[in-house]
Amino acid sequence: MSVLRASRVDREPLLHAALPLAFLGVLFLYPVARFLLISVDGGSLAQYDKALFDGLYLRVLADTFRIALIVTLITLILGYPIAYFLSSAPPRWATVGLVFLILPFWTSVLIRTYAWSVILGRNGVVNRLLLSSGVVDEPLRLLNNEVGVLIGMVHVLLPYMVFPLYAVMRRQDPTLLLASQGLGASGPQTFWRVYLPLTVPGILAGTTLVFVLSLGFFITPAVLGGGKVIMIAVLIEQQVRELSNWQFAAALSTVLLAAALATYGLLNLALPRHR
Repeated sequence: MSVLRASRVDREPLLHAALPLAFLGVLFLYPVARFLLISVDGGSLAQYDKALFDGLYLRVLADTFRIALIVTLITLILGYPIAYFLSSAPPRWATVGLVFLILPFWTSVLIRTYAWSVILGRNGVVNRLLLSSGVVDEPLRLLNNEVGVLIGMVHVLLPYMVFPLYAVMRRQDPTLLLASQGLGASGPQTFWRVYLPLTVPGILAGTTLVFVLSLGFFITPAVLGGGKVIMIAVLIEQQVRELSNWQFAAALSTVLLAAALATYGLLNLALPRHR
């Protein structure tokens, strides 16, 4: 009797997870499997040979990784002090900061991207301020290039860096910092040797999230890049919409998925080793 009761208990989590697993299988695994089949239609790997060894597409892949890395570094540099302020500020100010951080999520990424195109335009707010203050003599080119793409991507992805850092920083014991200072360590020494190592899990989580999301970014590079900044997601869209080359688009999508999974796996391995 007890064995039957135990088996029922063991089956309950599986029964509860059956519907979500079926949902993921239909809406995620099935489309991925279909794309894999399309990319090797006829049993040929020619599309992968083109995606991985053609110089043009290798350059696009390298540019995608480079831009994703730059965005990750910028969001880390900006997000770390923001997360520290939110974790150490009084509750009222922390709440205000979190509200401003969450507020952009209530607006579509497309709307925010077009807003940046107005702000960074030749007659936009930024150039008007720079011209009126005498910093520059002529408007800067902030659109249809990599600068505009980086600004737009950092703005969208910054919260994804701040939240993991904030969660880790909130769990830190402040008495450890006081103990370090009590033992004679200076402020910088306390930060580099005590506080920063304790927040490495948040850094790894934030960088993983931002880097993987950056690899597949489409709207911001397409709008702010003006067709001059080609990332792999933009290239996939061009292959489908303009050339109807579904096989090559599927191969590029598979390469992008493999790159994202490999990046996630490598960064995920770093966390247990750090601990």
